[in-house]
Amino acid sequence: MKIGVAKEIKTDEYRVALTPAGARELGQRGHDVTVETGAGEGSSFSDAAYEAAGARIVSLDEVWGEAELLLKVKEPIEPEYARLREGLVLFTYLHIAAHEALTRALLESGITAVAYETVETDAGALPLLAPMSEIAGRLAAQAGAYFLEKPLGGRGLLLGGVPGVAPGRVVVLGGGIVGYNAAVIAIGLGANVTILERSIDRMRHLEEILSGRVSLLMSSSLQIEESVREADVVIGAVLIPGALAPRLITREMVAGMKEGSVLADVAIDQGGCAETSRPTTHSHPVYTVEGVTHYCVANMPGAVPITSTKALTNATLPYVEAIADYGLAEAVARDAALARGVNVVEGTVTYEAVADAHGLGYRPLEDVLPLSAV
Repeated sequence: MKIGVAKEIKTDEYRVALTPAGARELGQRGHDVTVETGAGEGSSFSDAAYEAAGARIVSLDEVWGEAELLLKVKEPIEPEYARLREGLVLFTYLHIAAHEALTRALLESGITAVAYETVETDAGALPLLAPMSEIAGRLAAQAGAYFLEKPLGGRGLLLGGVPGVAPGRVVVLGGGIVGYNAAVIAIGLGANVTILERSIDRMRHLEEILSGRVSLLMSSSLQIEESVREADVVIGAVLIPGALAPRLITREMVAGMKEGSVLADVAIDQGGCAETSRPTTHSHPVYTVEGVTHYCVANMPGAVPITSTKALTNATLPYVEAIADYGLAEAVARDAALARGVNVVEGTVTYEAVADAHGLGYRPLEDVLPLSAV
């Protein structure tokens, strides 16, 4: 199969969808891998490194025009819409429940789009979202500590405190992968950490693996209101796979937070979990609403692209190999987790949460894609 790796053009996005090691693995399986000129530079992978691994370095037009399977990190942005075409399979983070214009561009183009973030196992695990969630959770805690500093508009509080001075309070909404990793870093910084979660079983698991070093509370609108009011840093770590994030924090709650406190909304890719959240970039990461610093960078892991690119390829490569080896129809027939990643097929929405978010028609994947029997 002809596999293309496009260069990311979204603001402050330095990741690339495939490492040279991944390109070599695909080449050894007989696939033709092309990489857009300079695609790996932000992650410290040179064109020469890809060529040494057996990939071909090509132009922007060639990578989009020749590929049967195109690998990206982030969703296409408006300048790329015209390159979407029928017959191409796009494999990337899409988050289209929060982006109606992109959804309609995908539908109108006739492309088949597979979203990393909705590849989901029977057990409910999200194997391609997990590595970026780990990184984003850790970065969110670091960002919270950083933007508490007075010169940056924060309260002027050292999150970990010192002997004789109480540490800061960190409240994490959601105890999944993002929330757990945010808590790990916040604990390491010496903060007083509380996780709000709705699953009792998950809270029991967190109690065990975190050795009782956090407070675990059942999430409710009243508990959220009370907890964020006392917090110095709030980290939004909620997720409904493939759907808009629930708006758990109202503007009134934000207004009730401490002056100079920080809200880090990791759910911003899916629309954000606070009414006051809007996407920001690494170049301009924060803004202030009601005296609260909002950190809502839509590609947090892009800040550490060497780590992120390697972690992403580790997770995605087996699925890329399956699509390349068998073709998409047979690959999804073999793997129900991959099948759940298919959001759009040739003008049809095949992921129900996306259709619901935009009031579009929905058809189950098996009614649209002729799945091969295996």
